[in-house]
Amino acid sequence: MSATNHRTHWTAADLPSQAGRTVVVTGATSGLGAVTARELARAGAHVVLAVRDTARGERLAATLTGSVEVRPLDLADLSSVRAFAAGWDRPLDVLVNNAGVMAVPEARTADGFEMQFATNHLGPFALTNLLLPHLTDRVVTVASNAHRRPGVDIDFDDINSEHAYRPWRAYQQSKLANLLFTRELQRRLSEAGSPVTAHAVHPGYAATNLQGRSAGAAQRLMLAVTNRLMSQSDAMGALPTLYAATQPLPGNSYTGPDGRGELRGHPGPARRSPHAEDDLRASRLWDLSERLTGVRFTPSAPDRRSH
Repeated sequence: MSATNHRTHWTAADLPSQAGRTVVVTGATSGLGAVTARELARAGAHVVLAVRDTARGERLAATLTGSVEVRPLDLADLSSVRAFAAGWDRPLDVLVNNAGVMAVPEARTADGFEMQFATNHLGPFALTNLLLPHLTDRVVTVASNAHRRPGVDIDFDDINSEHAYRPWRAYQQSKLANLLFTRELQRRLSEAGSPVTAHAVHPGYAATNLQGRSAGAAQRLMLAVTNRLMSQSDAMGALPTLYAATQPLPGNSYTGPDGRGELRGHPGPARRSPHAEDDLRASRLWDLSERLTGVRFTPSAPDRRSH
């Protein structure tokens, strides 16, 4: 794969050819996922839209230029995750863990997990590990700079928010989990001698429909006002994902907007909280996630290369 070196104003126009490559994008029916899928398909990749609503997925696919297909996937349902992975029978260059929910009212999944922790972390954790034997290049997971808010940590004593549920804190915890997952995944891949690398990104403050699902009318109104004043478009918010999916980066990289506060701008290195760089937290979360999902780490063979 050809690549473009990082420069301050990297855009989707700088995407190298993705011809011959296969990419799975979760949550691709709108927002960042739709932009990611559109641009990768435009660059020549075969893009699989892994989505809950396949009718919406088909409508989007009909508008895209390039090779696109739609497959059902509900990250809040581990049986759906297993079915998606069981149906995969070919090499996969890139997995983009994009789908997520943000600050939604308290809910439990069919497996009994808190909705945000399940959708944003446990589902991608299981999907990634189940697809690893097929992966040839990289995993890109969409996190958030919300993980850096003061006091955000993994509550191992109440991981499922059974004693107390606070929508934003549950969201922030799940985004910290994304970074710890990426860190531990890369450590395990390197130890196994796998050619696959793990990367995390965040979109900054991007105006997407994800925010419209936040709990409470007052919060939605506040977000609408803030979006108008501070946010960047979903096309700009998707740039870190596109960059991490196609550019030569070291494992465990973290990419976000390069503007002030990492709220807006073009792709550049992003900052993690100290907790997100804690190997003990990463290892502990990984072990817990394996127990909760029943899915274990199974990397591709060390001699596999991108086809």
